[in-house]
Amino acid sequence: MPEAVLSEITRIFLRIGVLGFGGPAAQISLMHRELVEERGWLSEEEYLRALGFCMVLPGPEAMQLATYAGWRLRGVPG
Repeated sequence: MPEAVLSEITRIFLRIGVLGFGGPAAQISLMHRELVEERGWLSEEEYLRALGFCMVLPGPEAMQLATYAGWRLRGVPG
């Protein structure tokens, strides 16, 4: 997994938040494209496992997935 800089993670998630019109489904799709396909920060397997787990939990899936991705990439500051 390539090293992710906290400022770059912040910029990417701000971009996802701004472009994520269409609700959680759009944000989840954008996160997949940015984190898995373009940057390779998460593997396909990691992403799908996290998404599946977030779908079981109560609450907004996209927010939980973003929180997990940030934690996975940079720990607590992420």
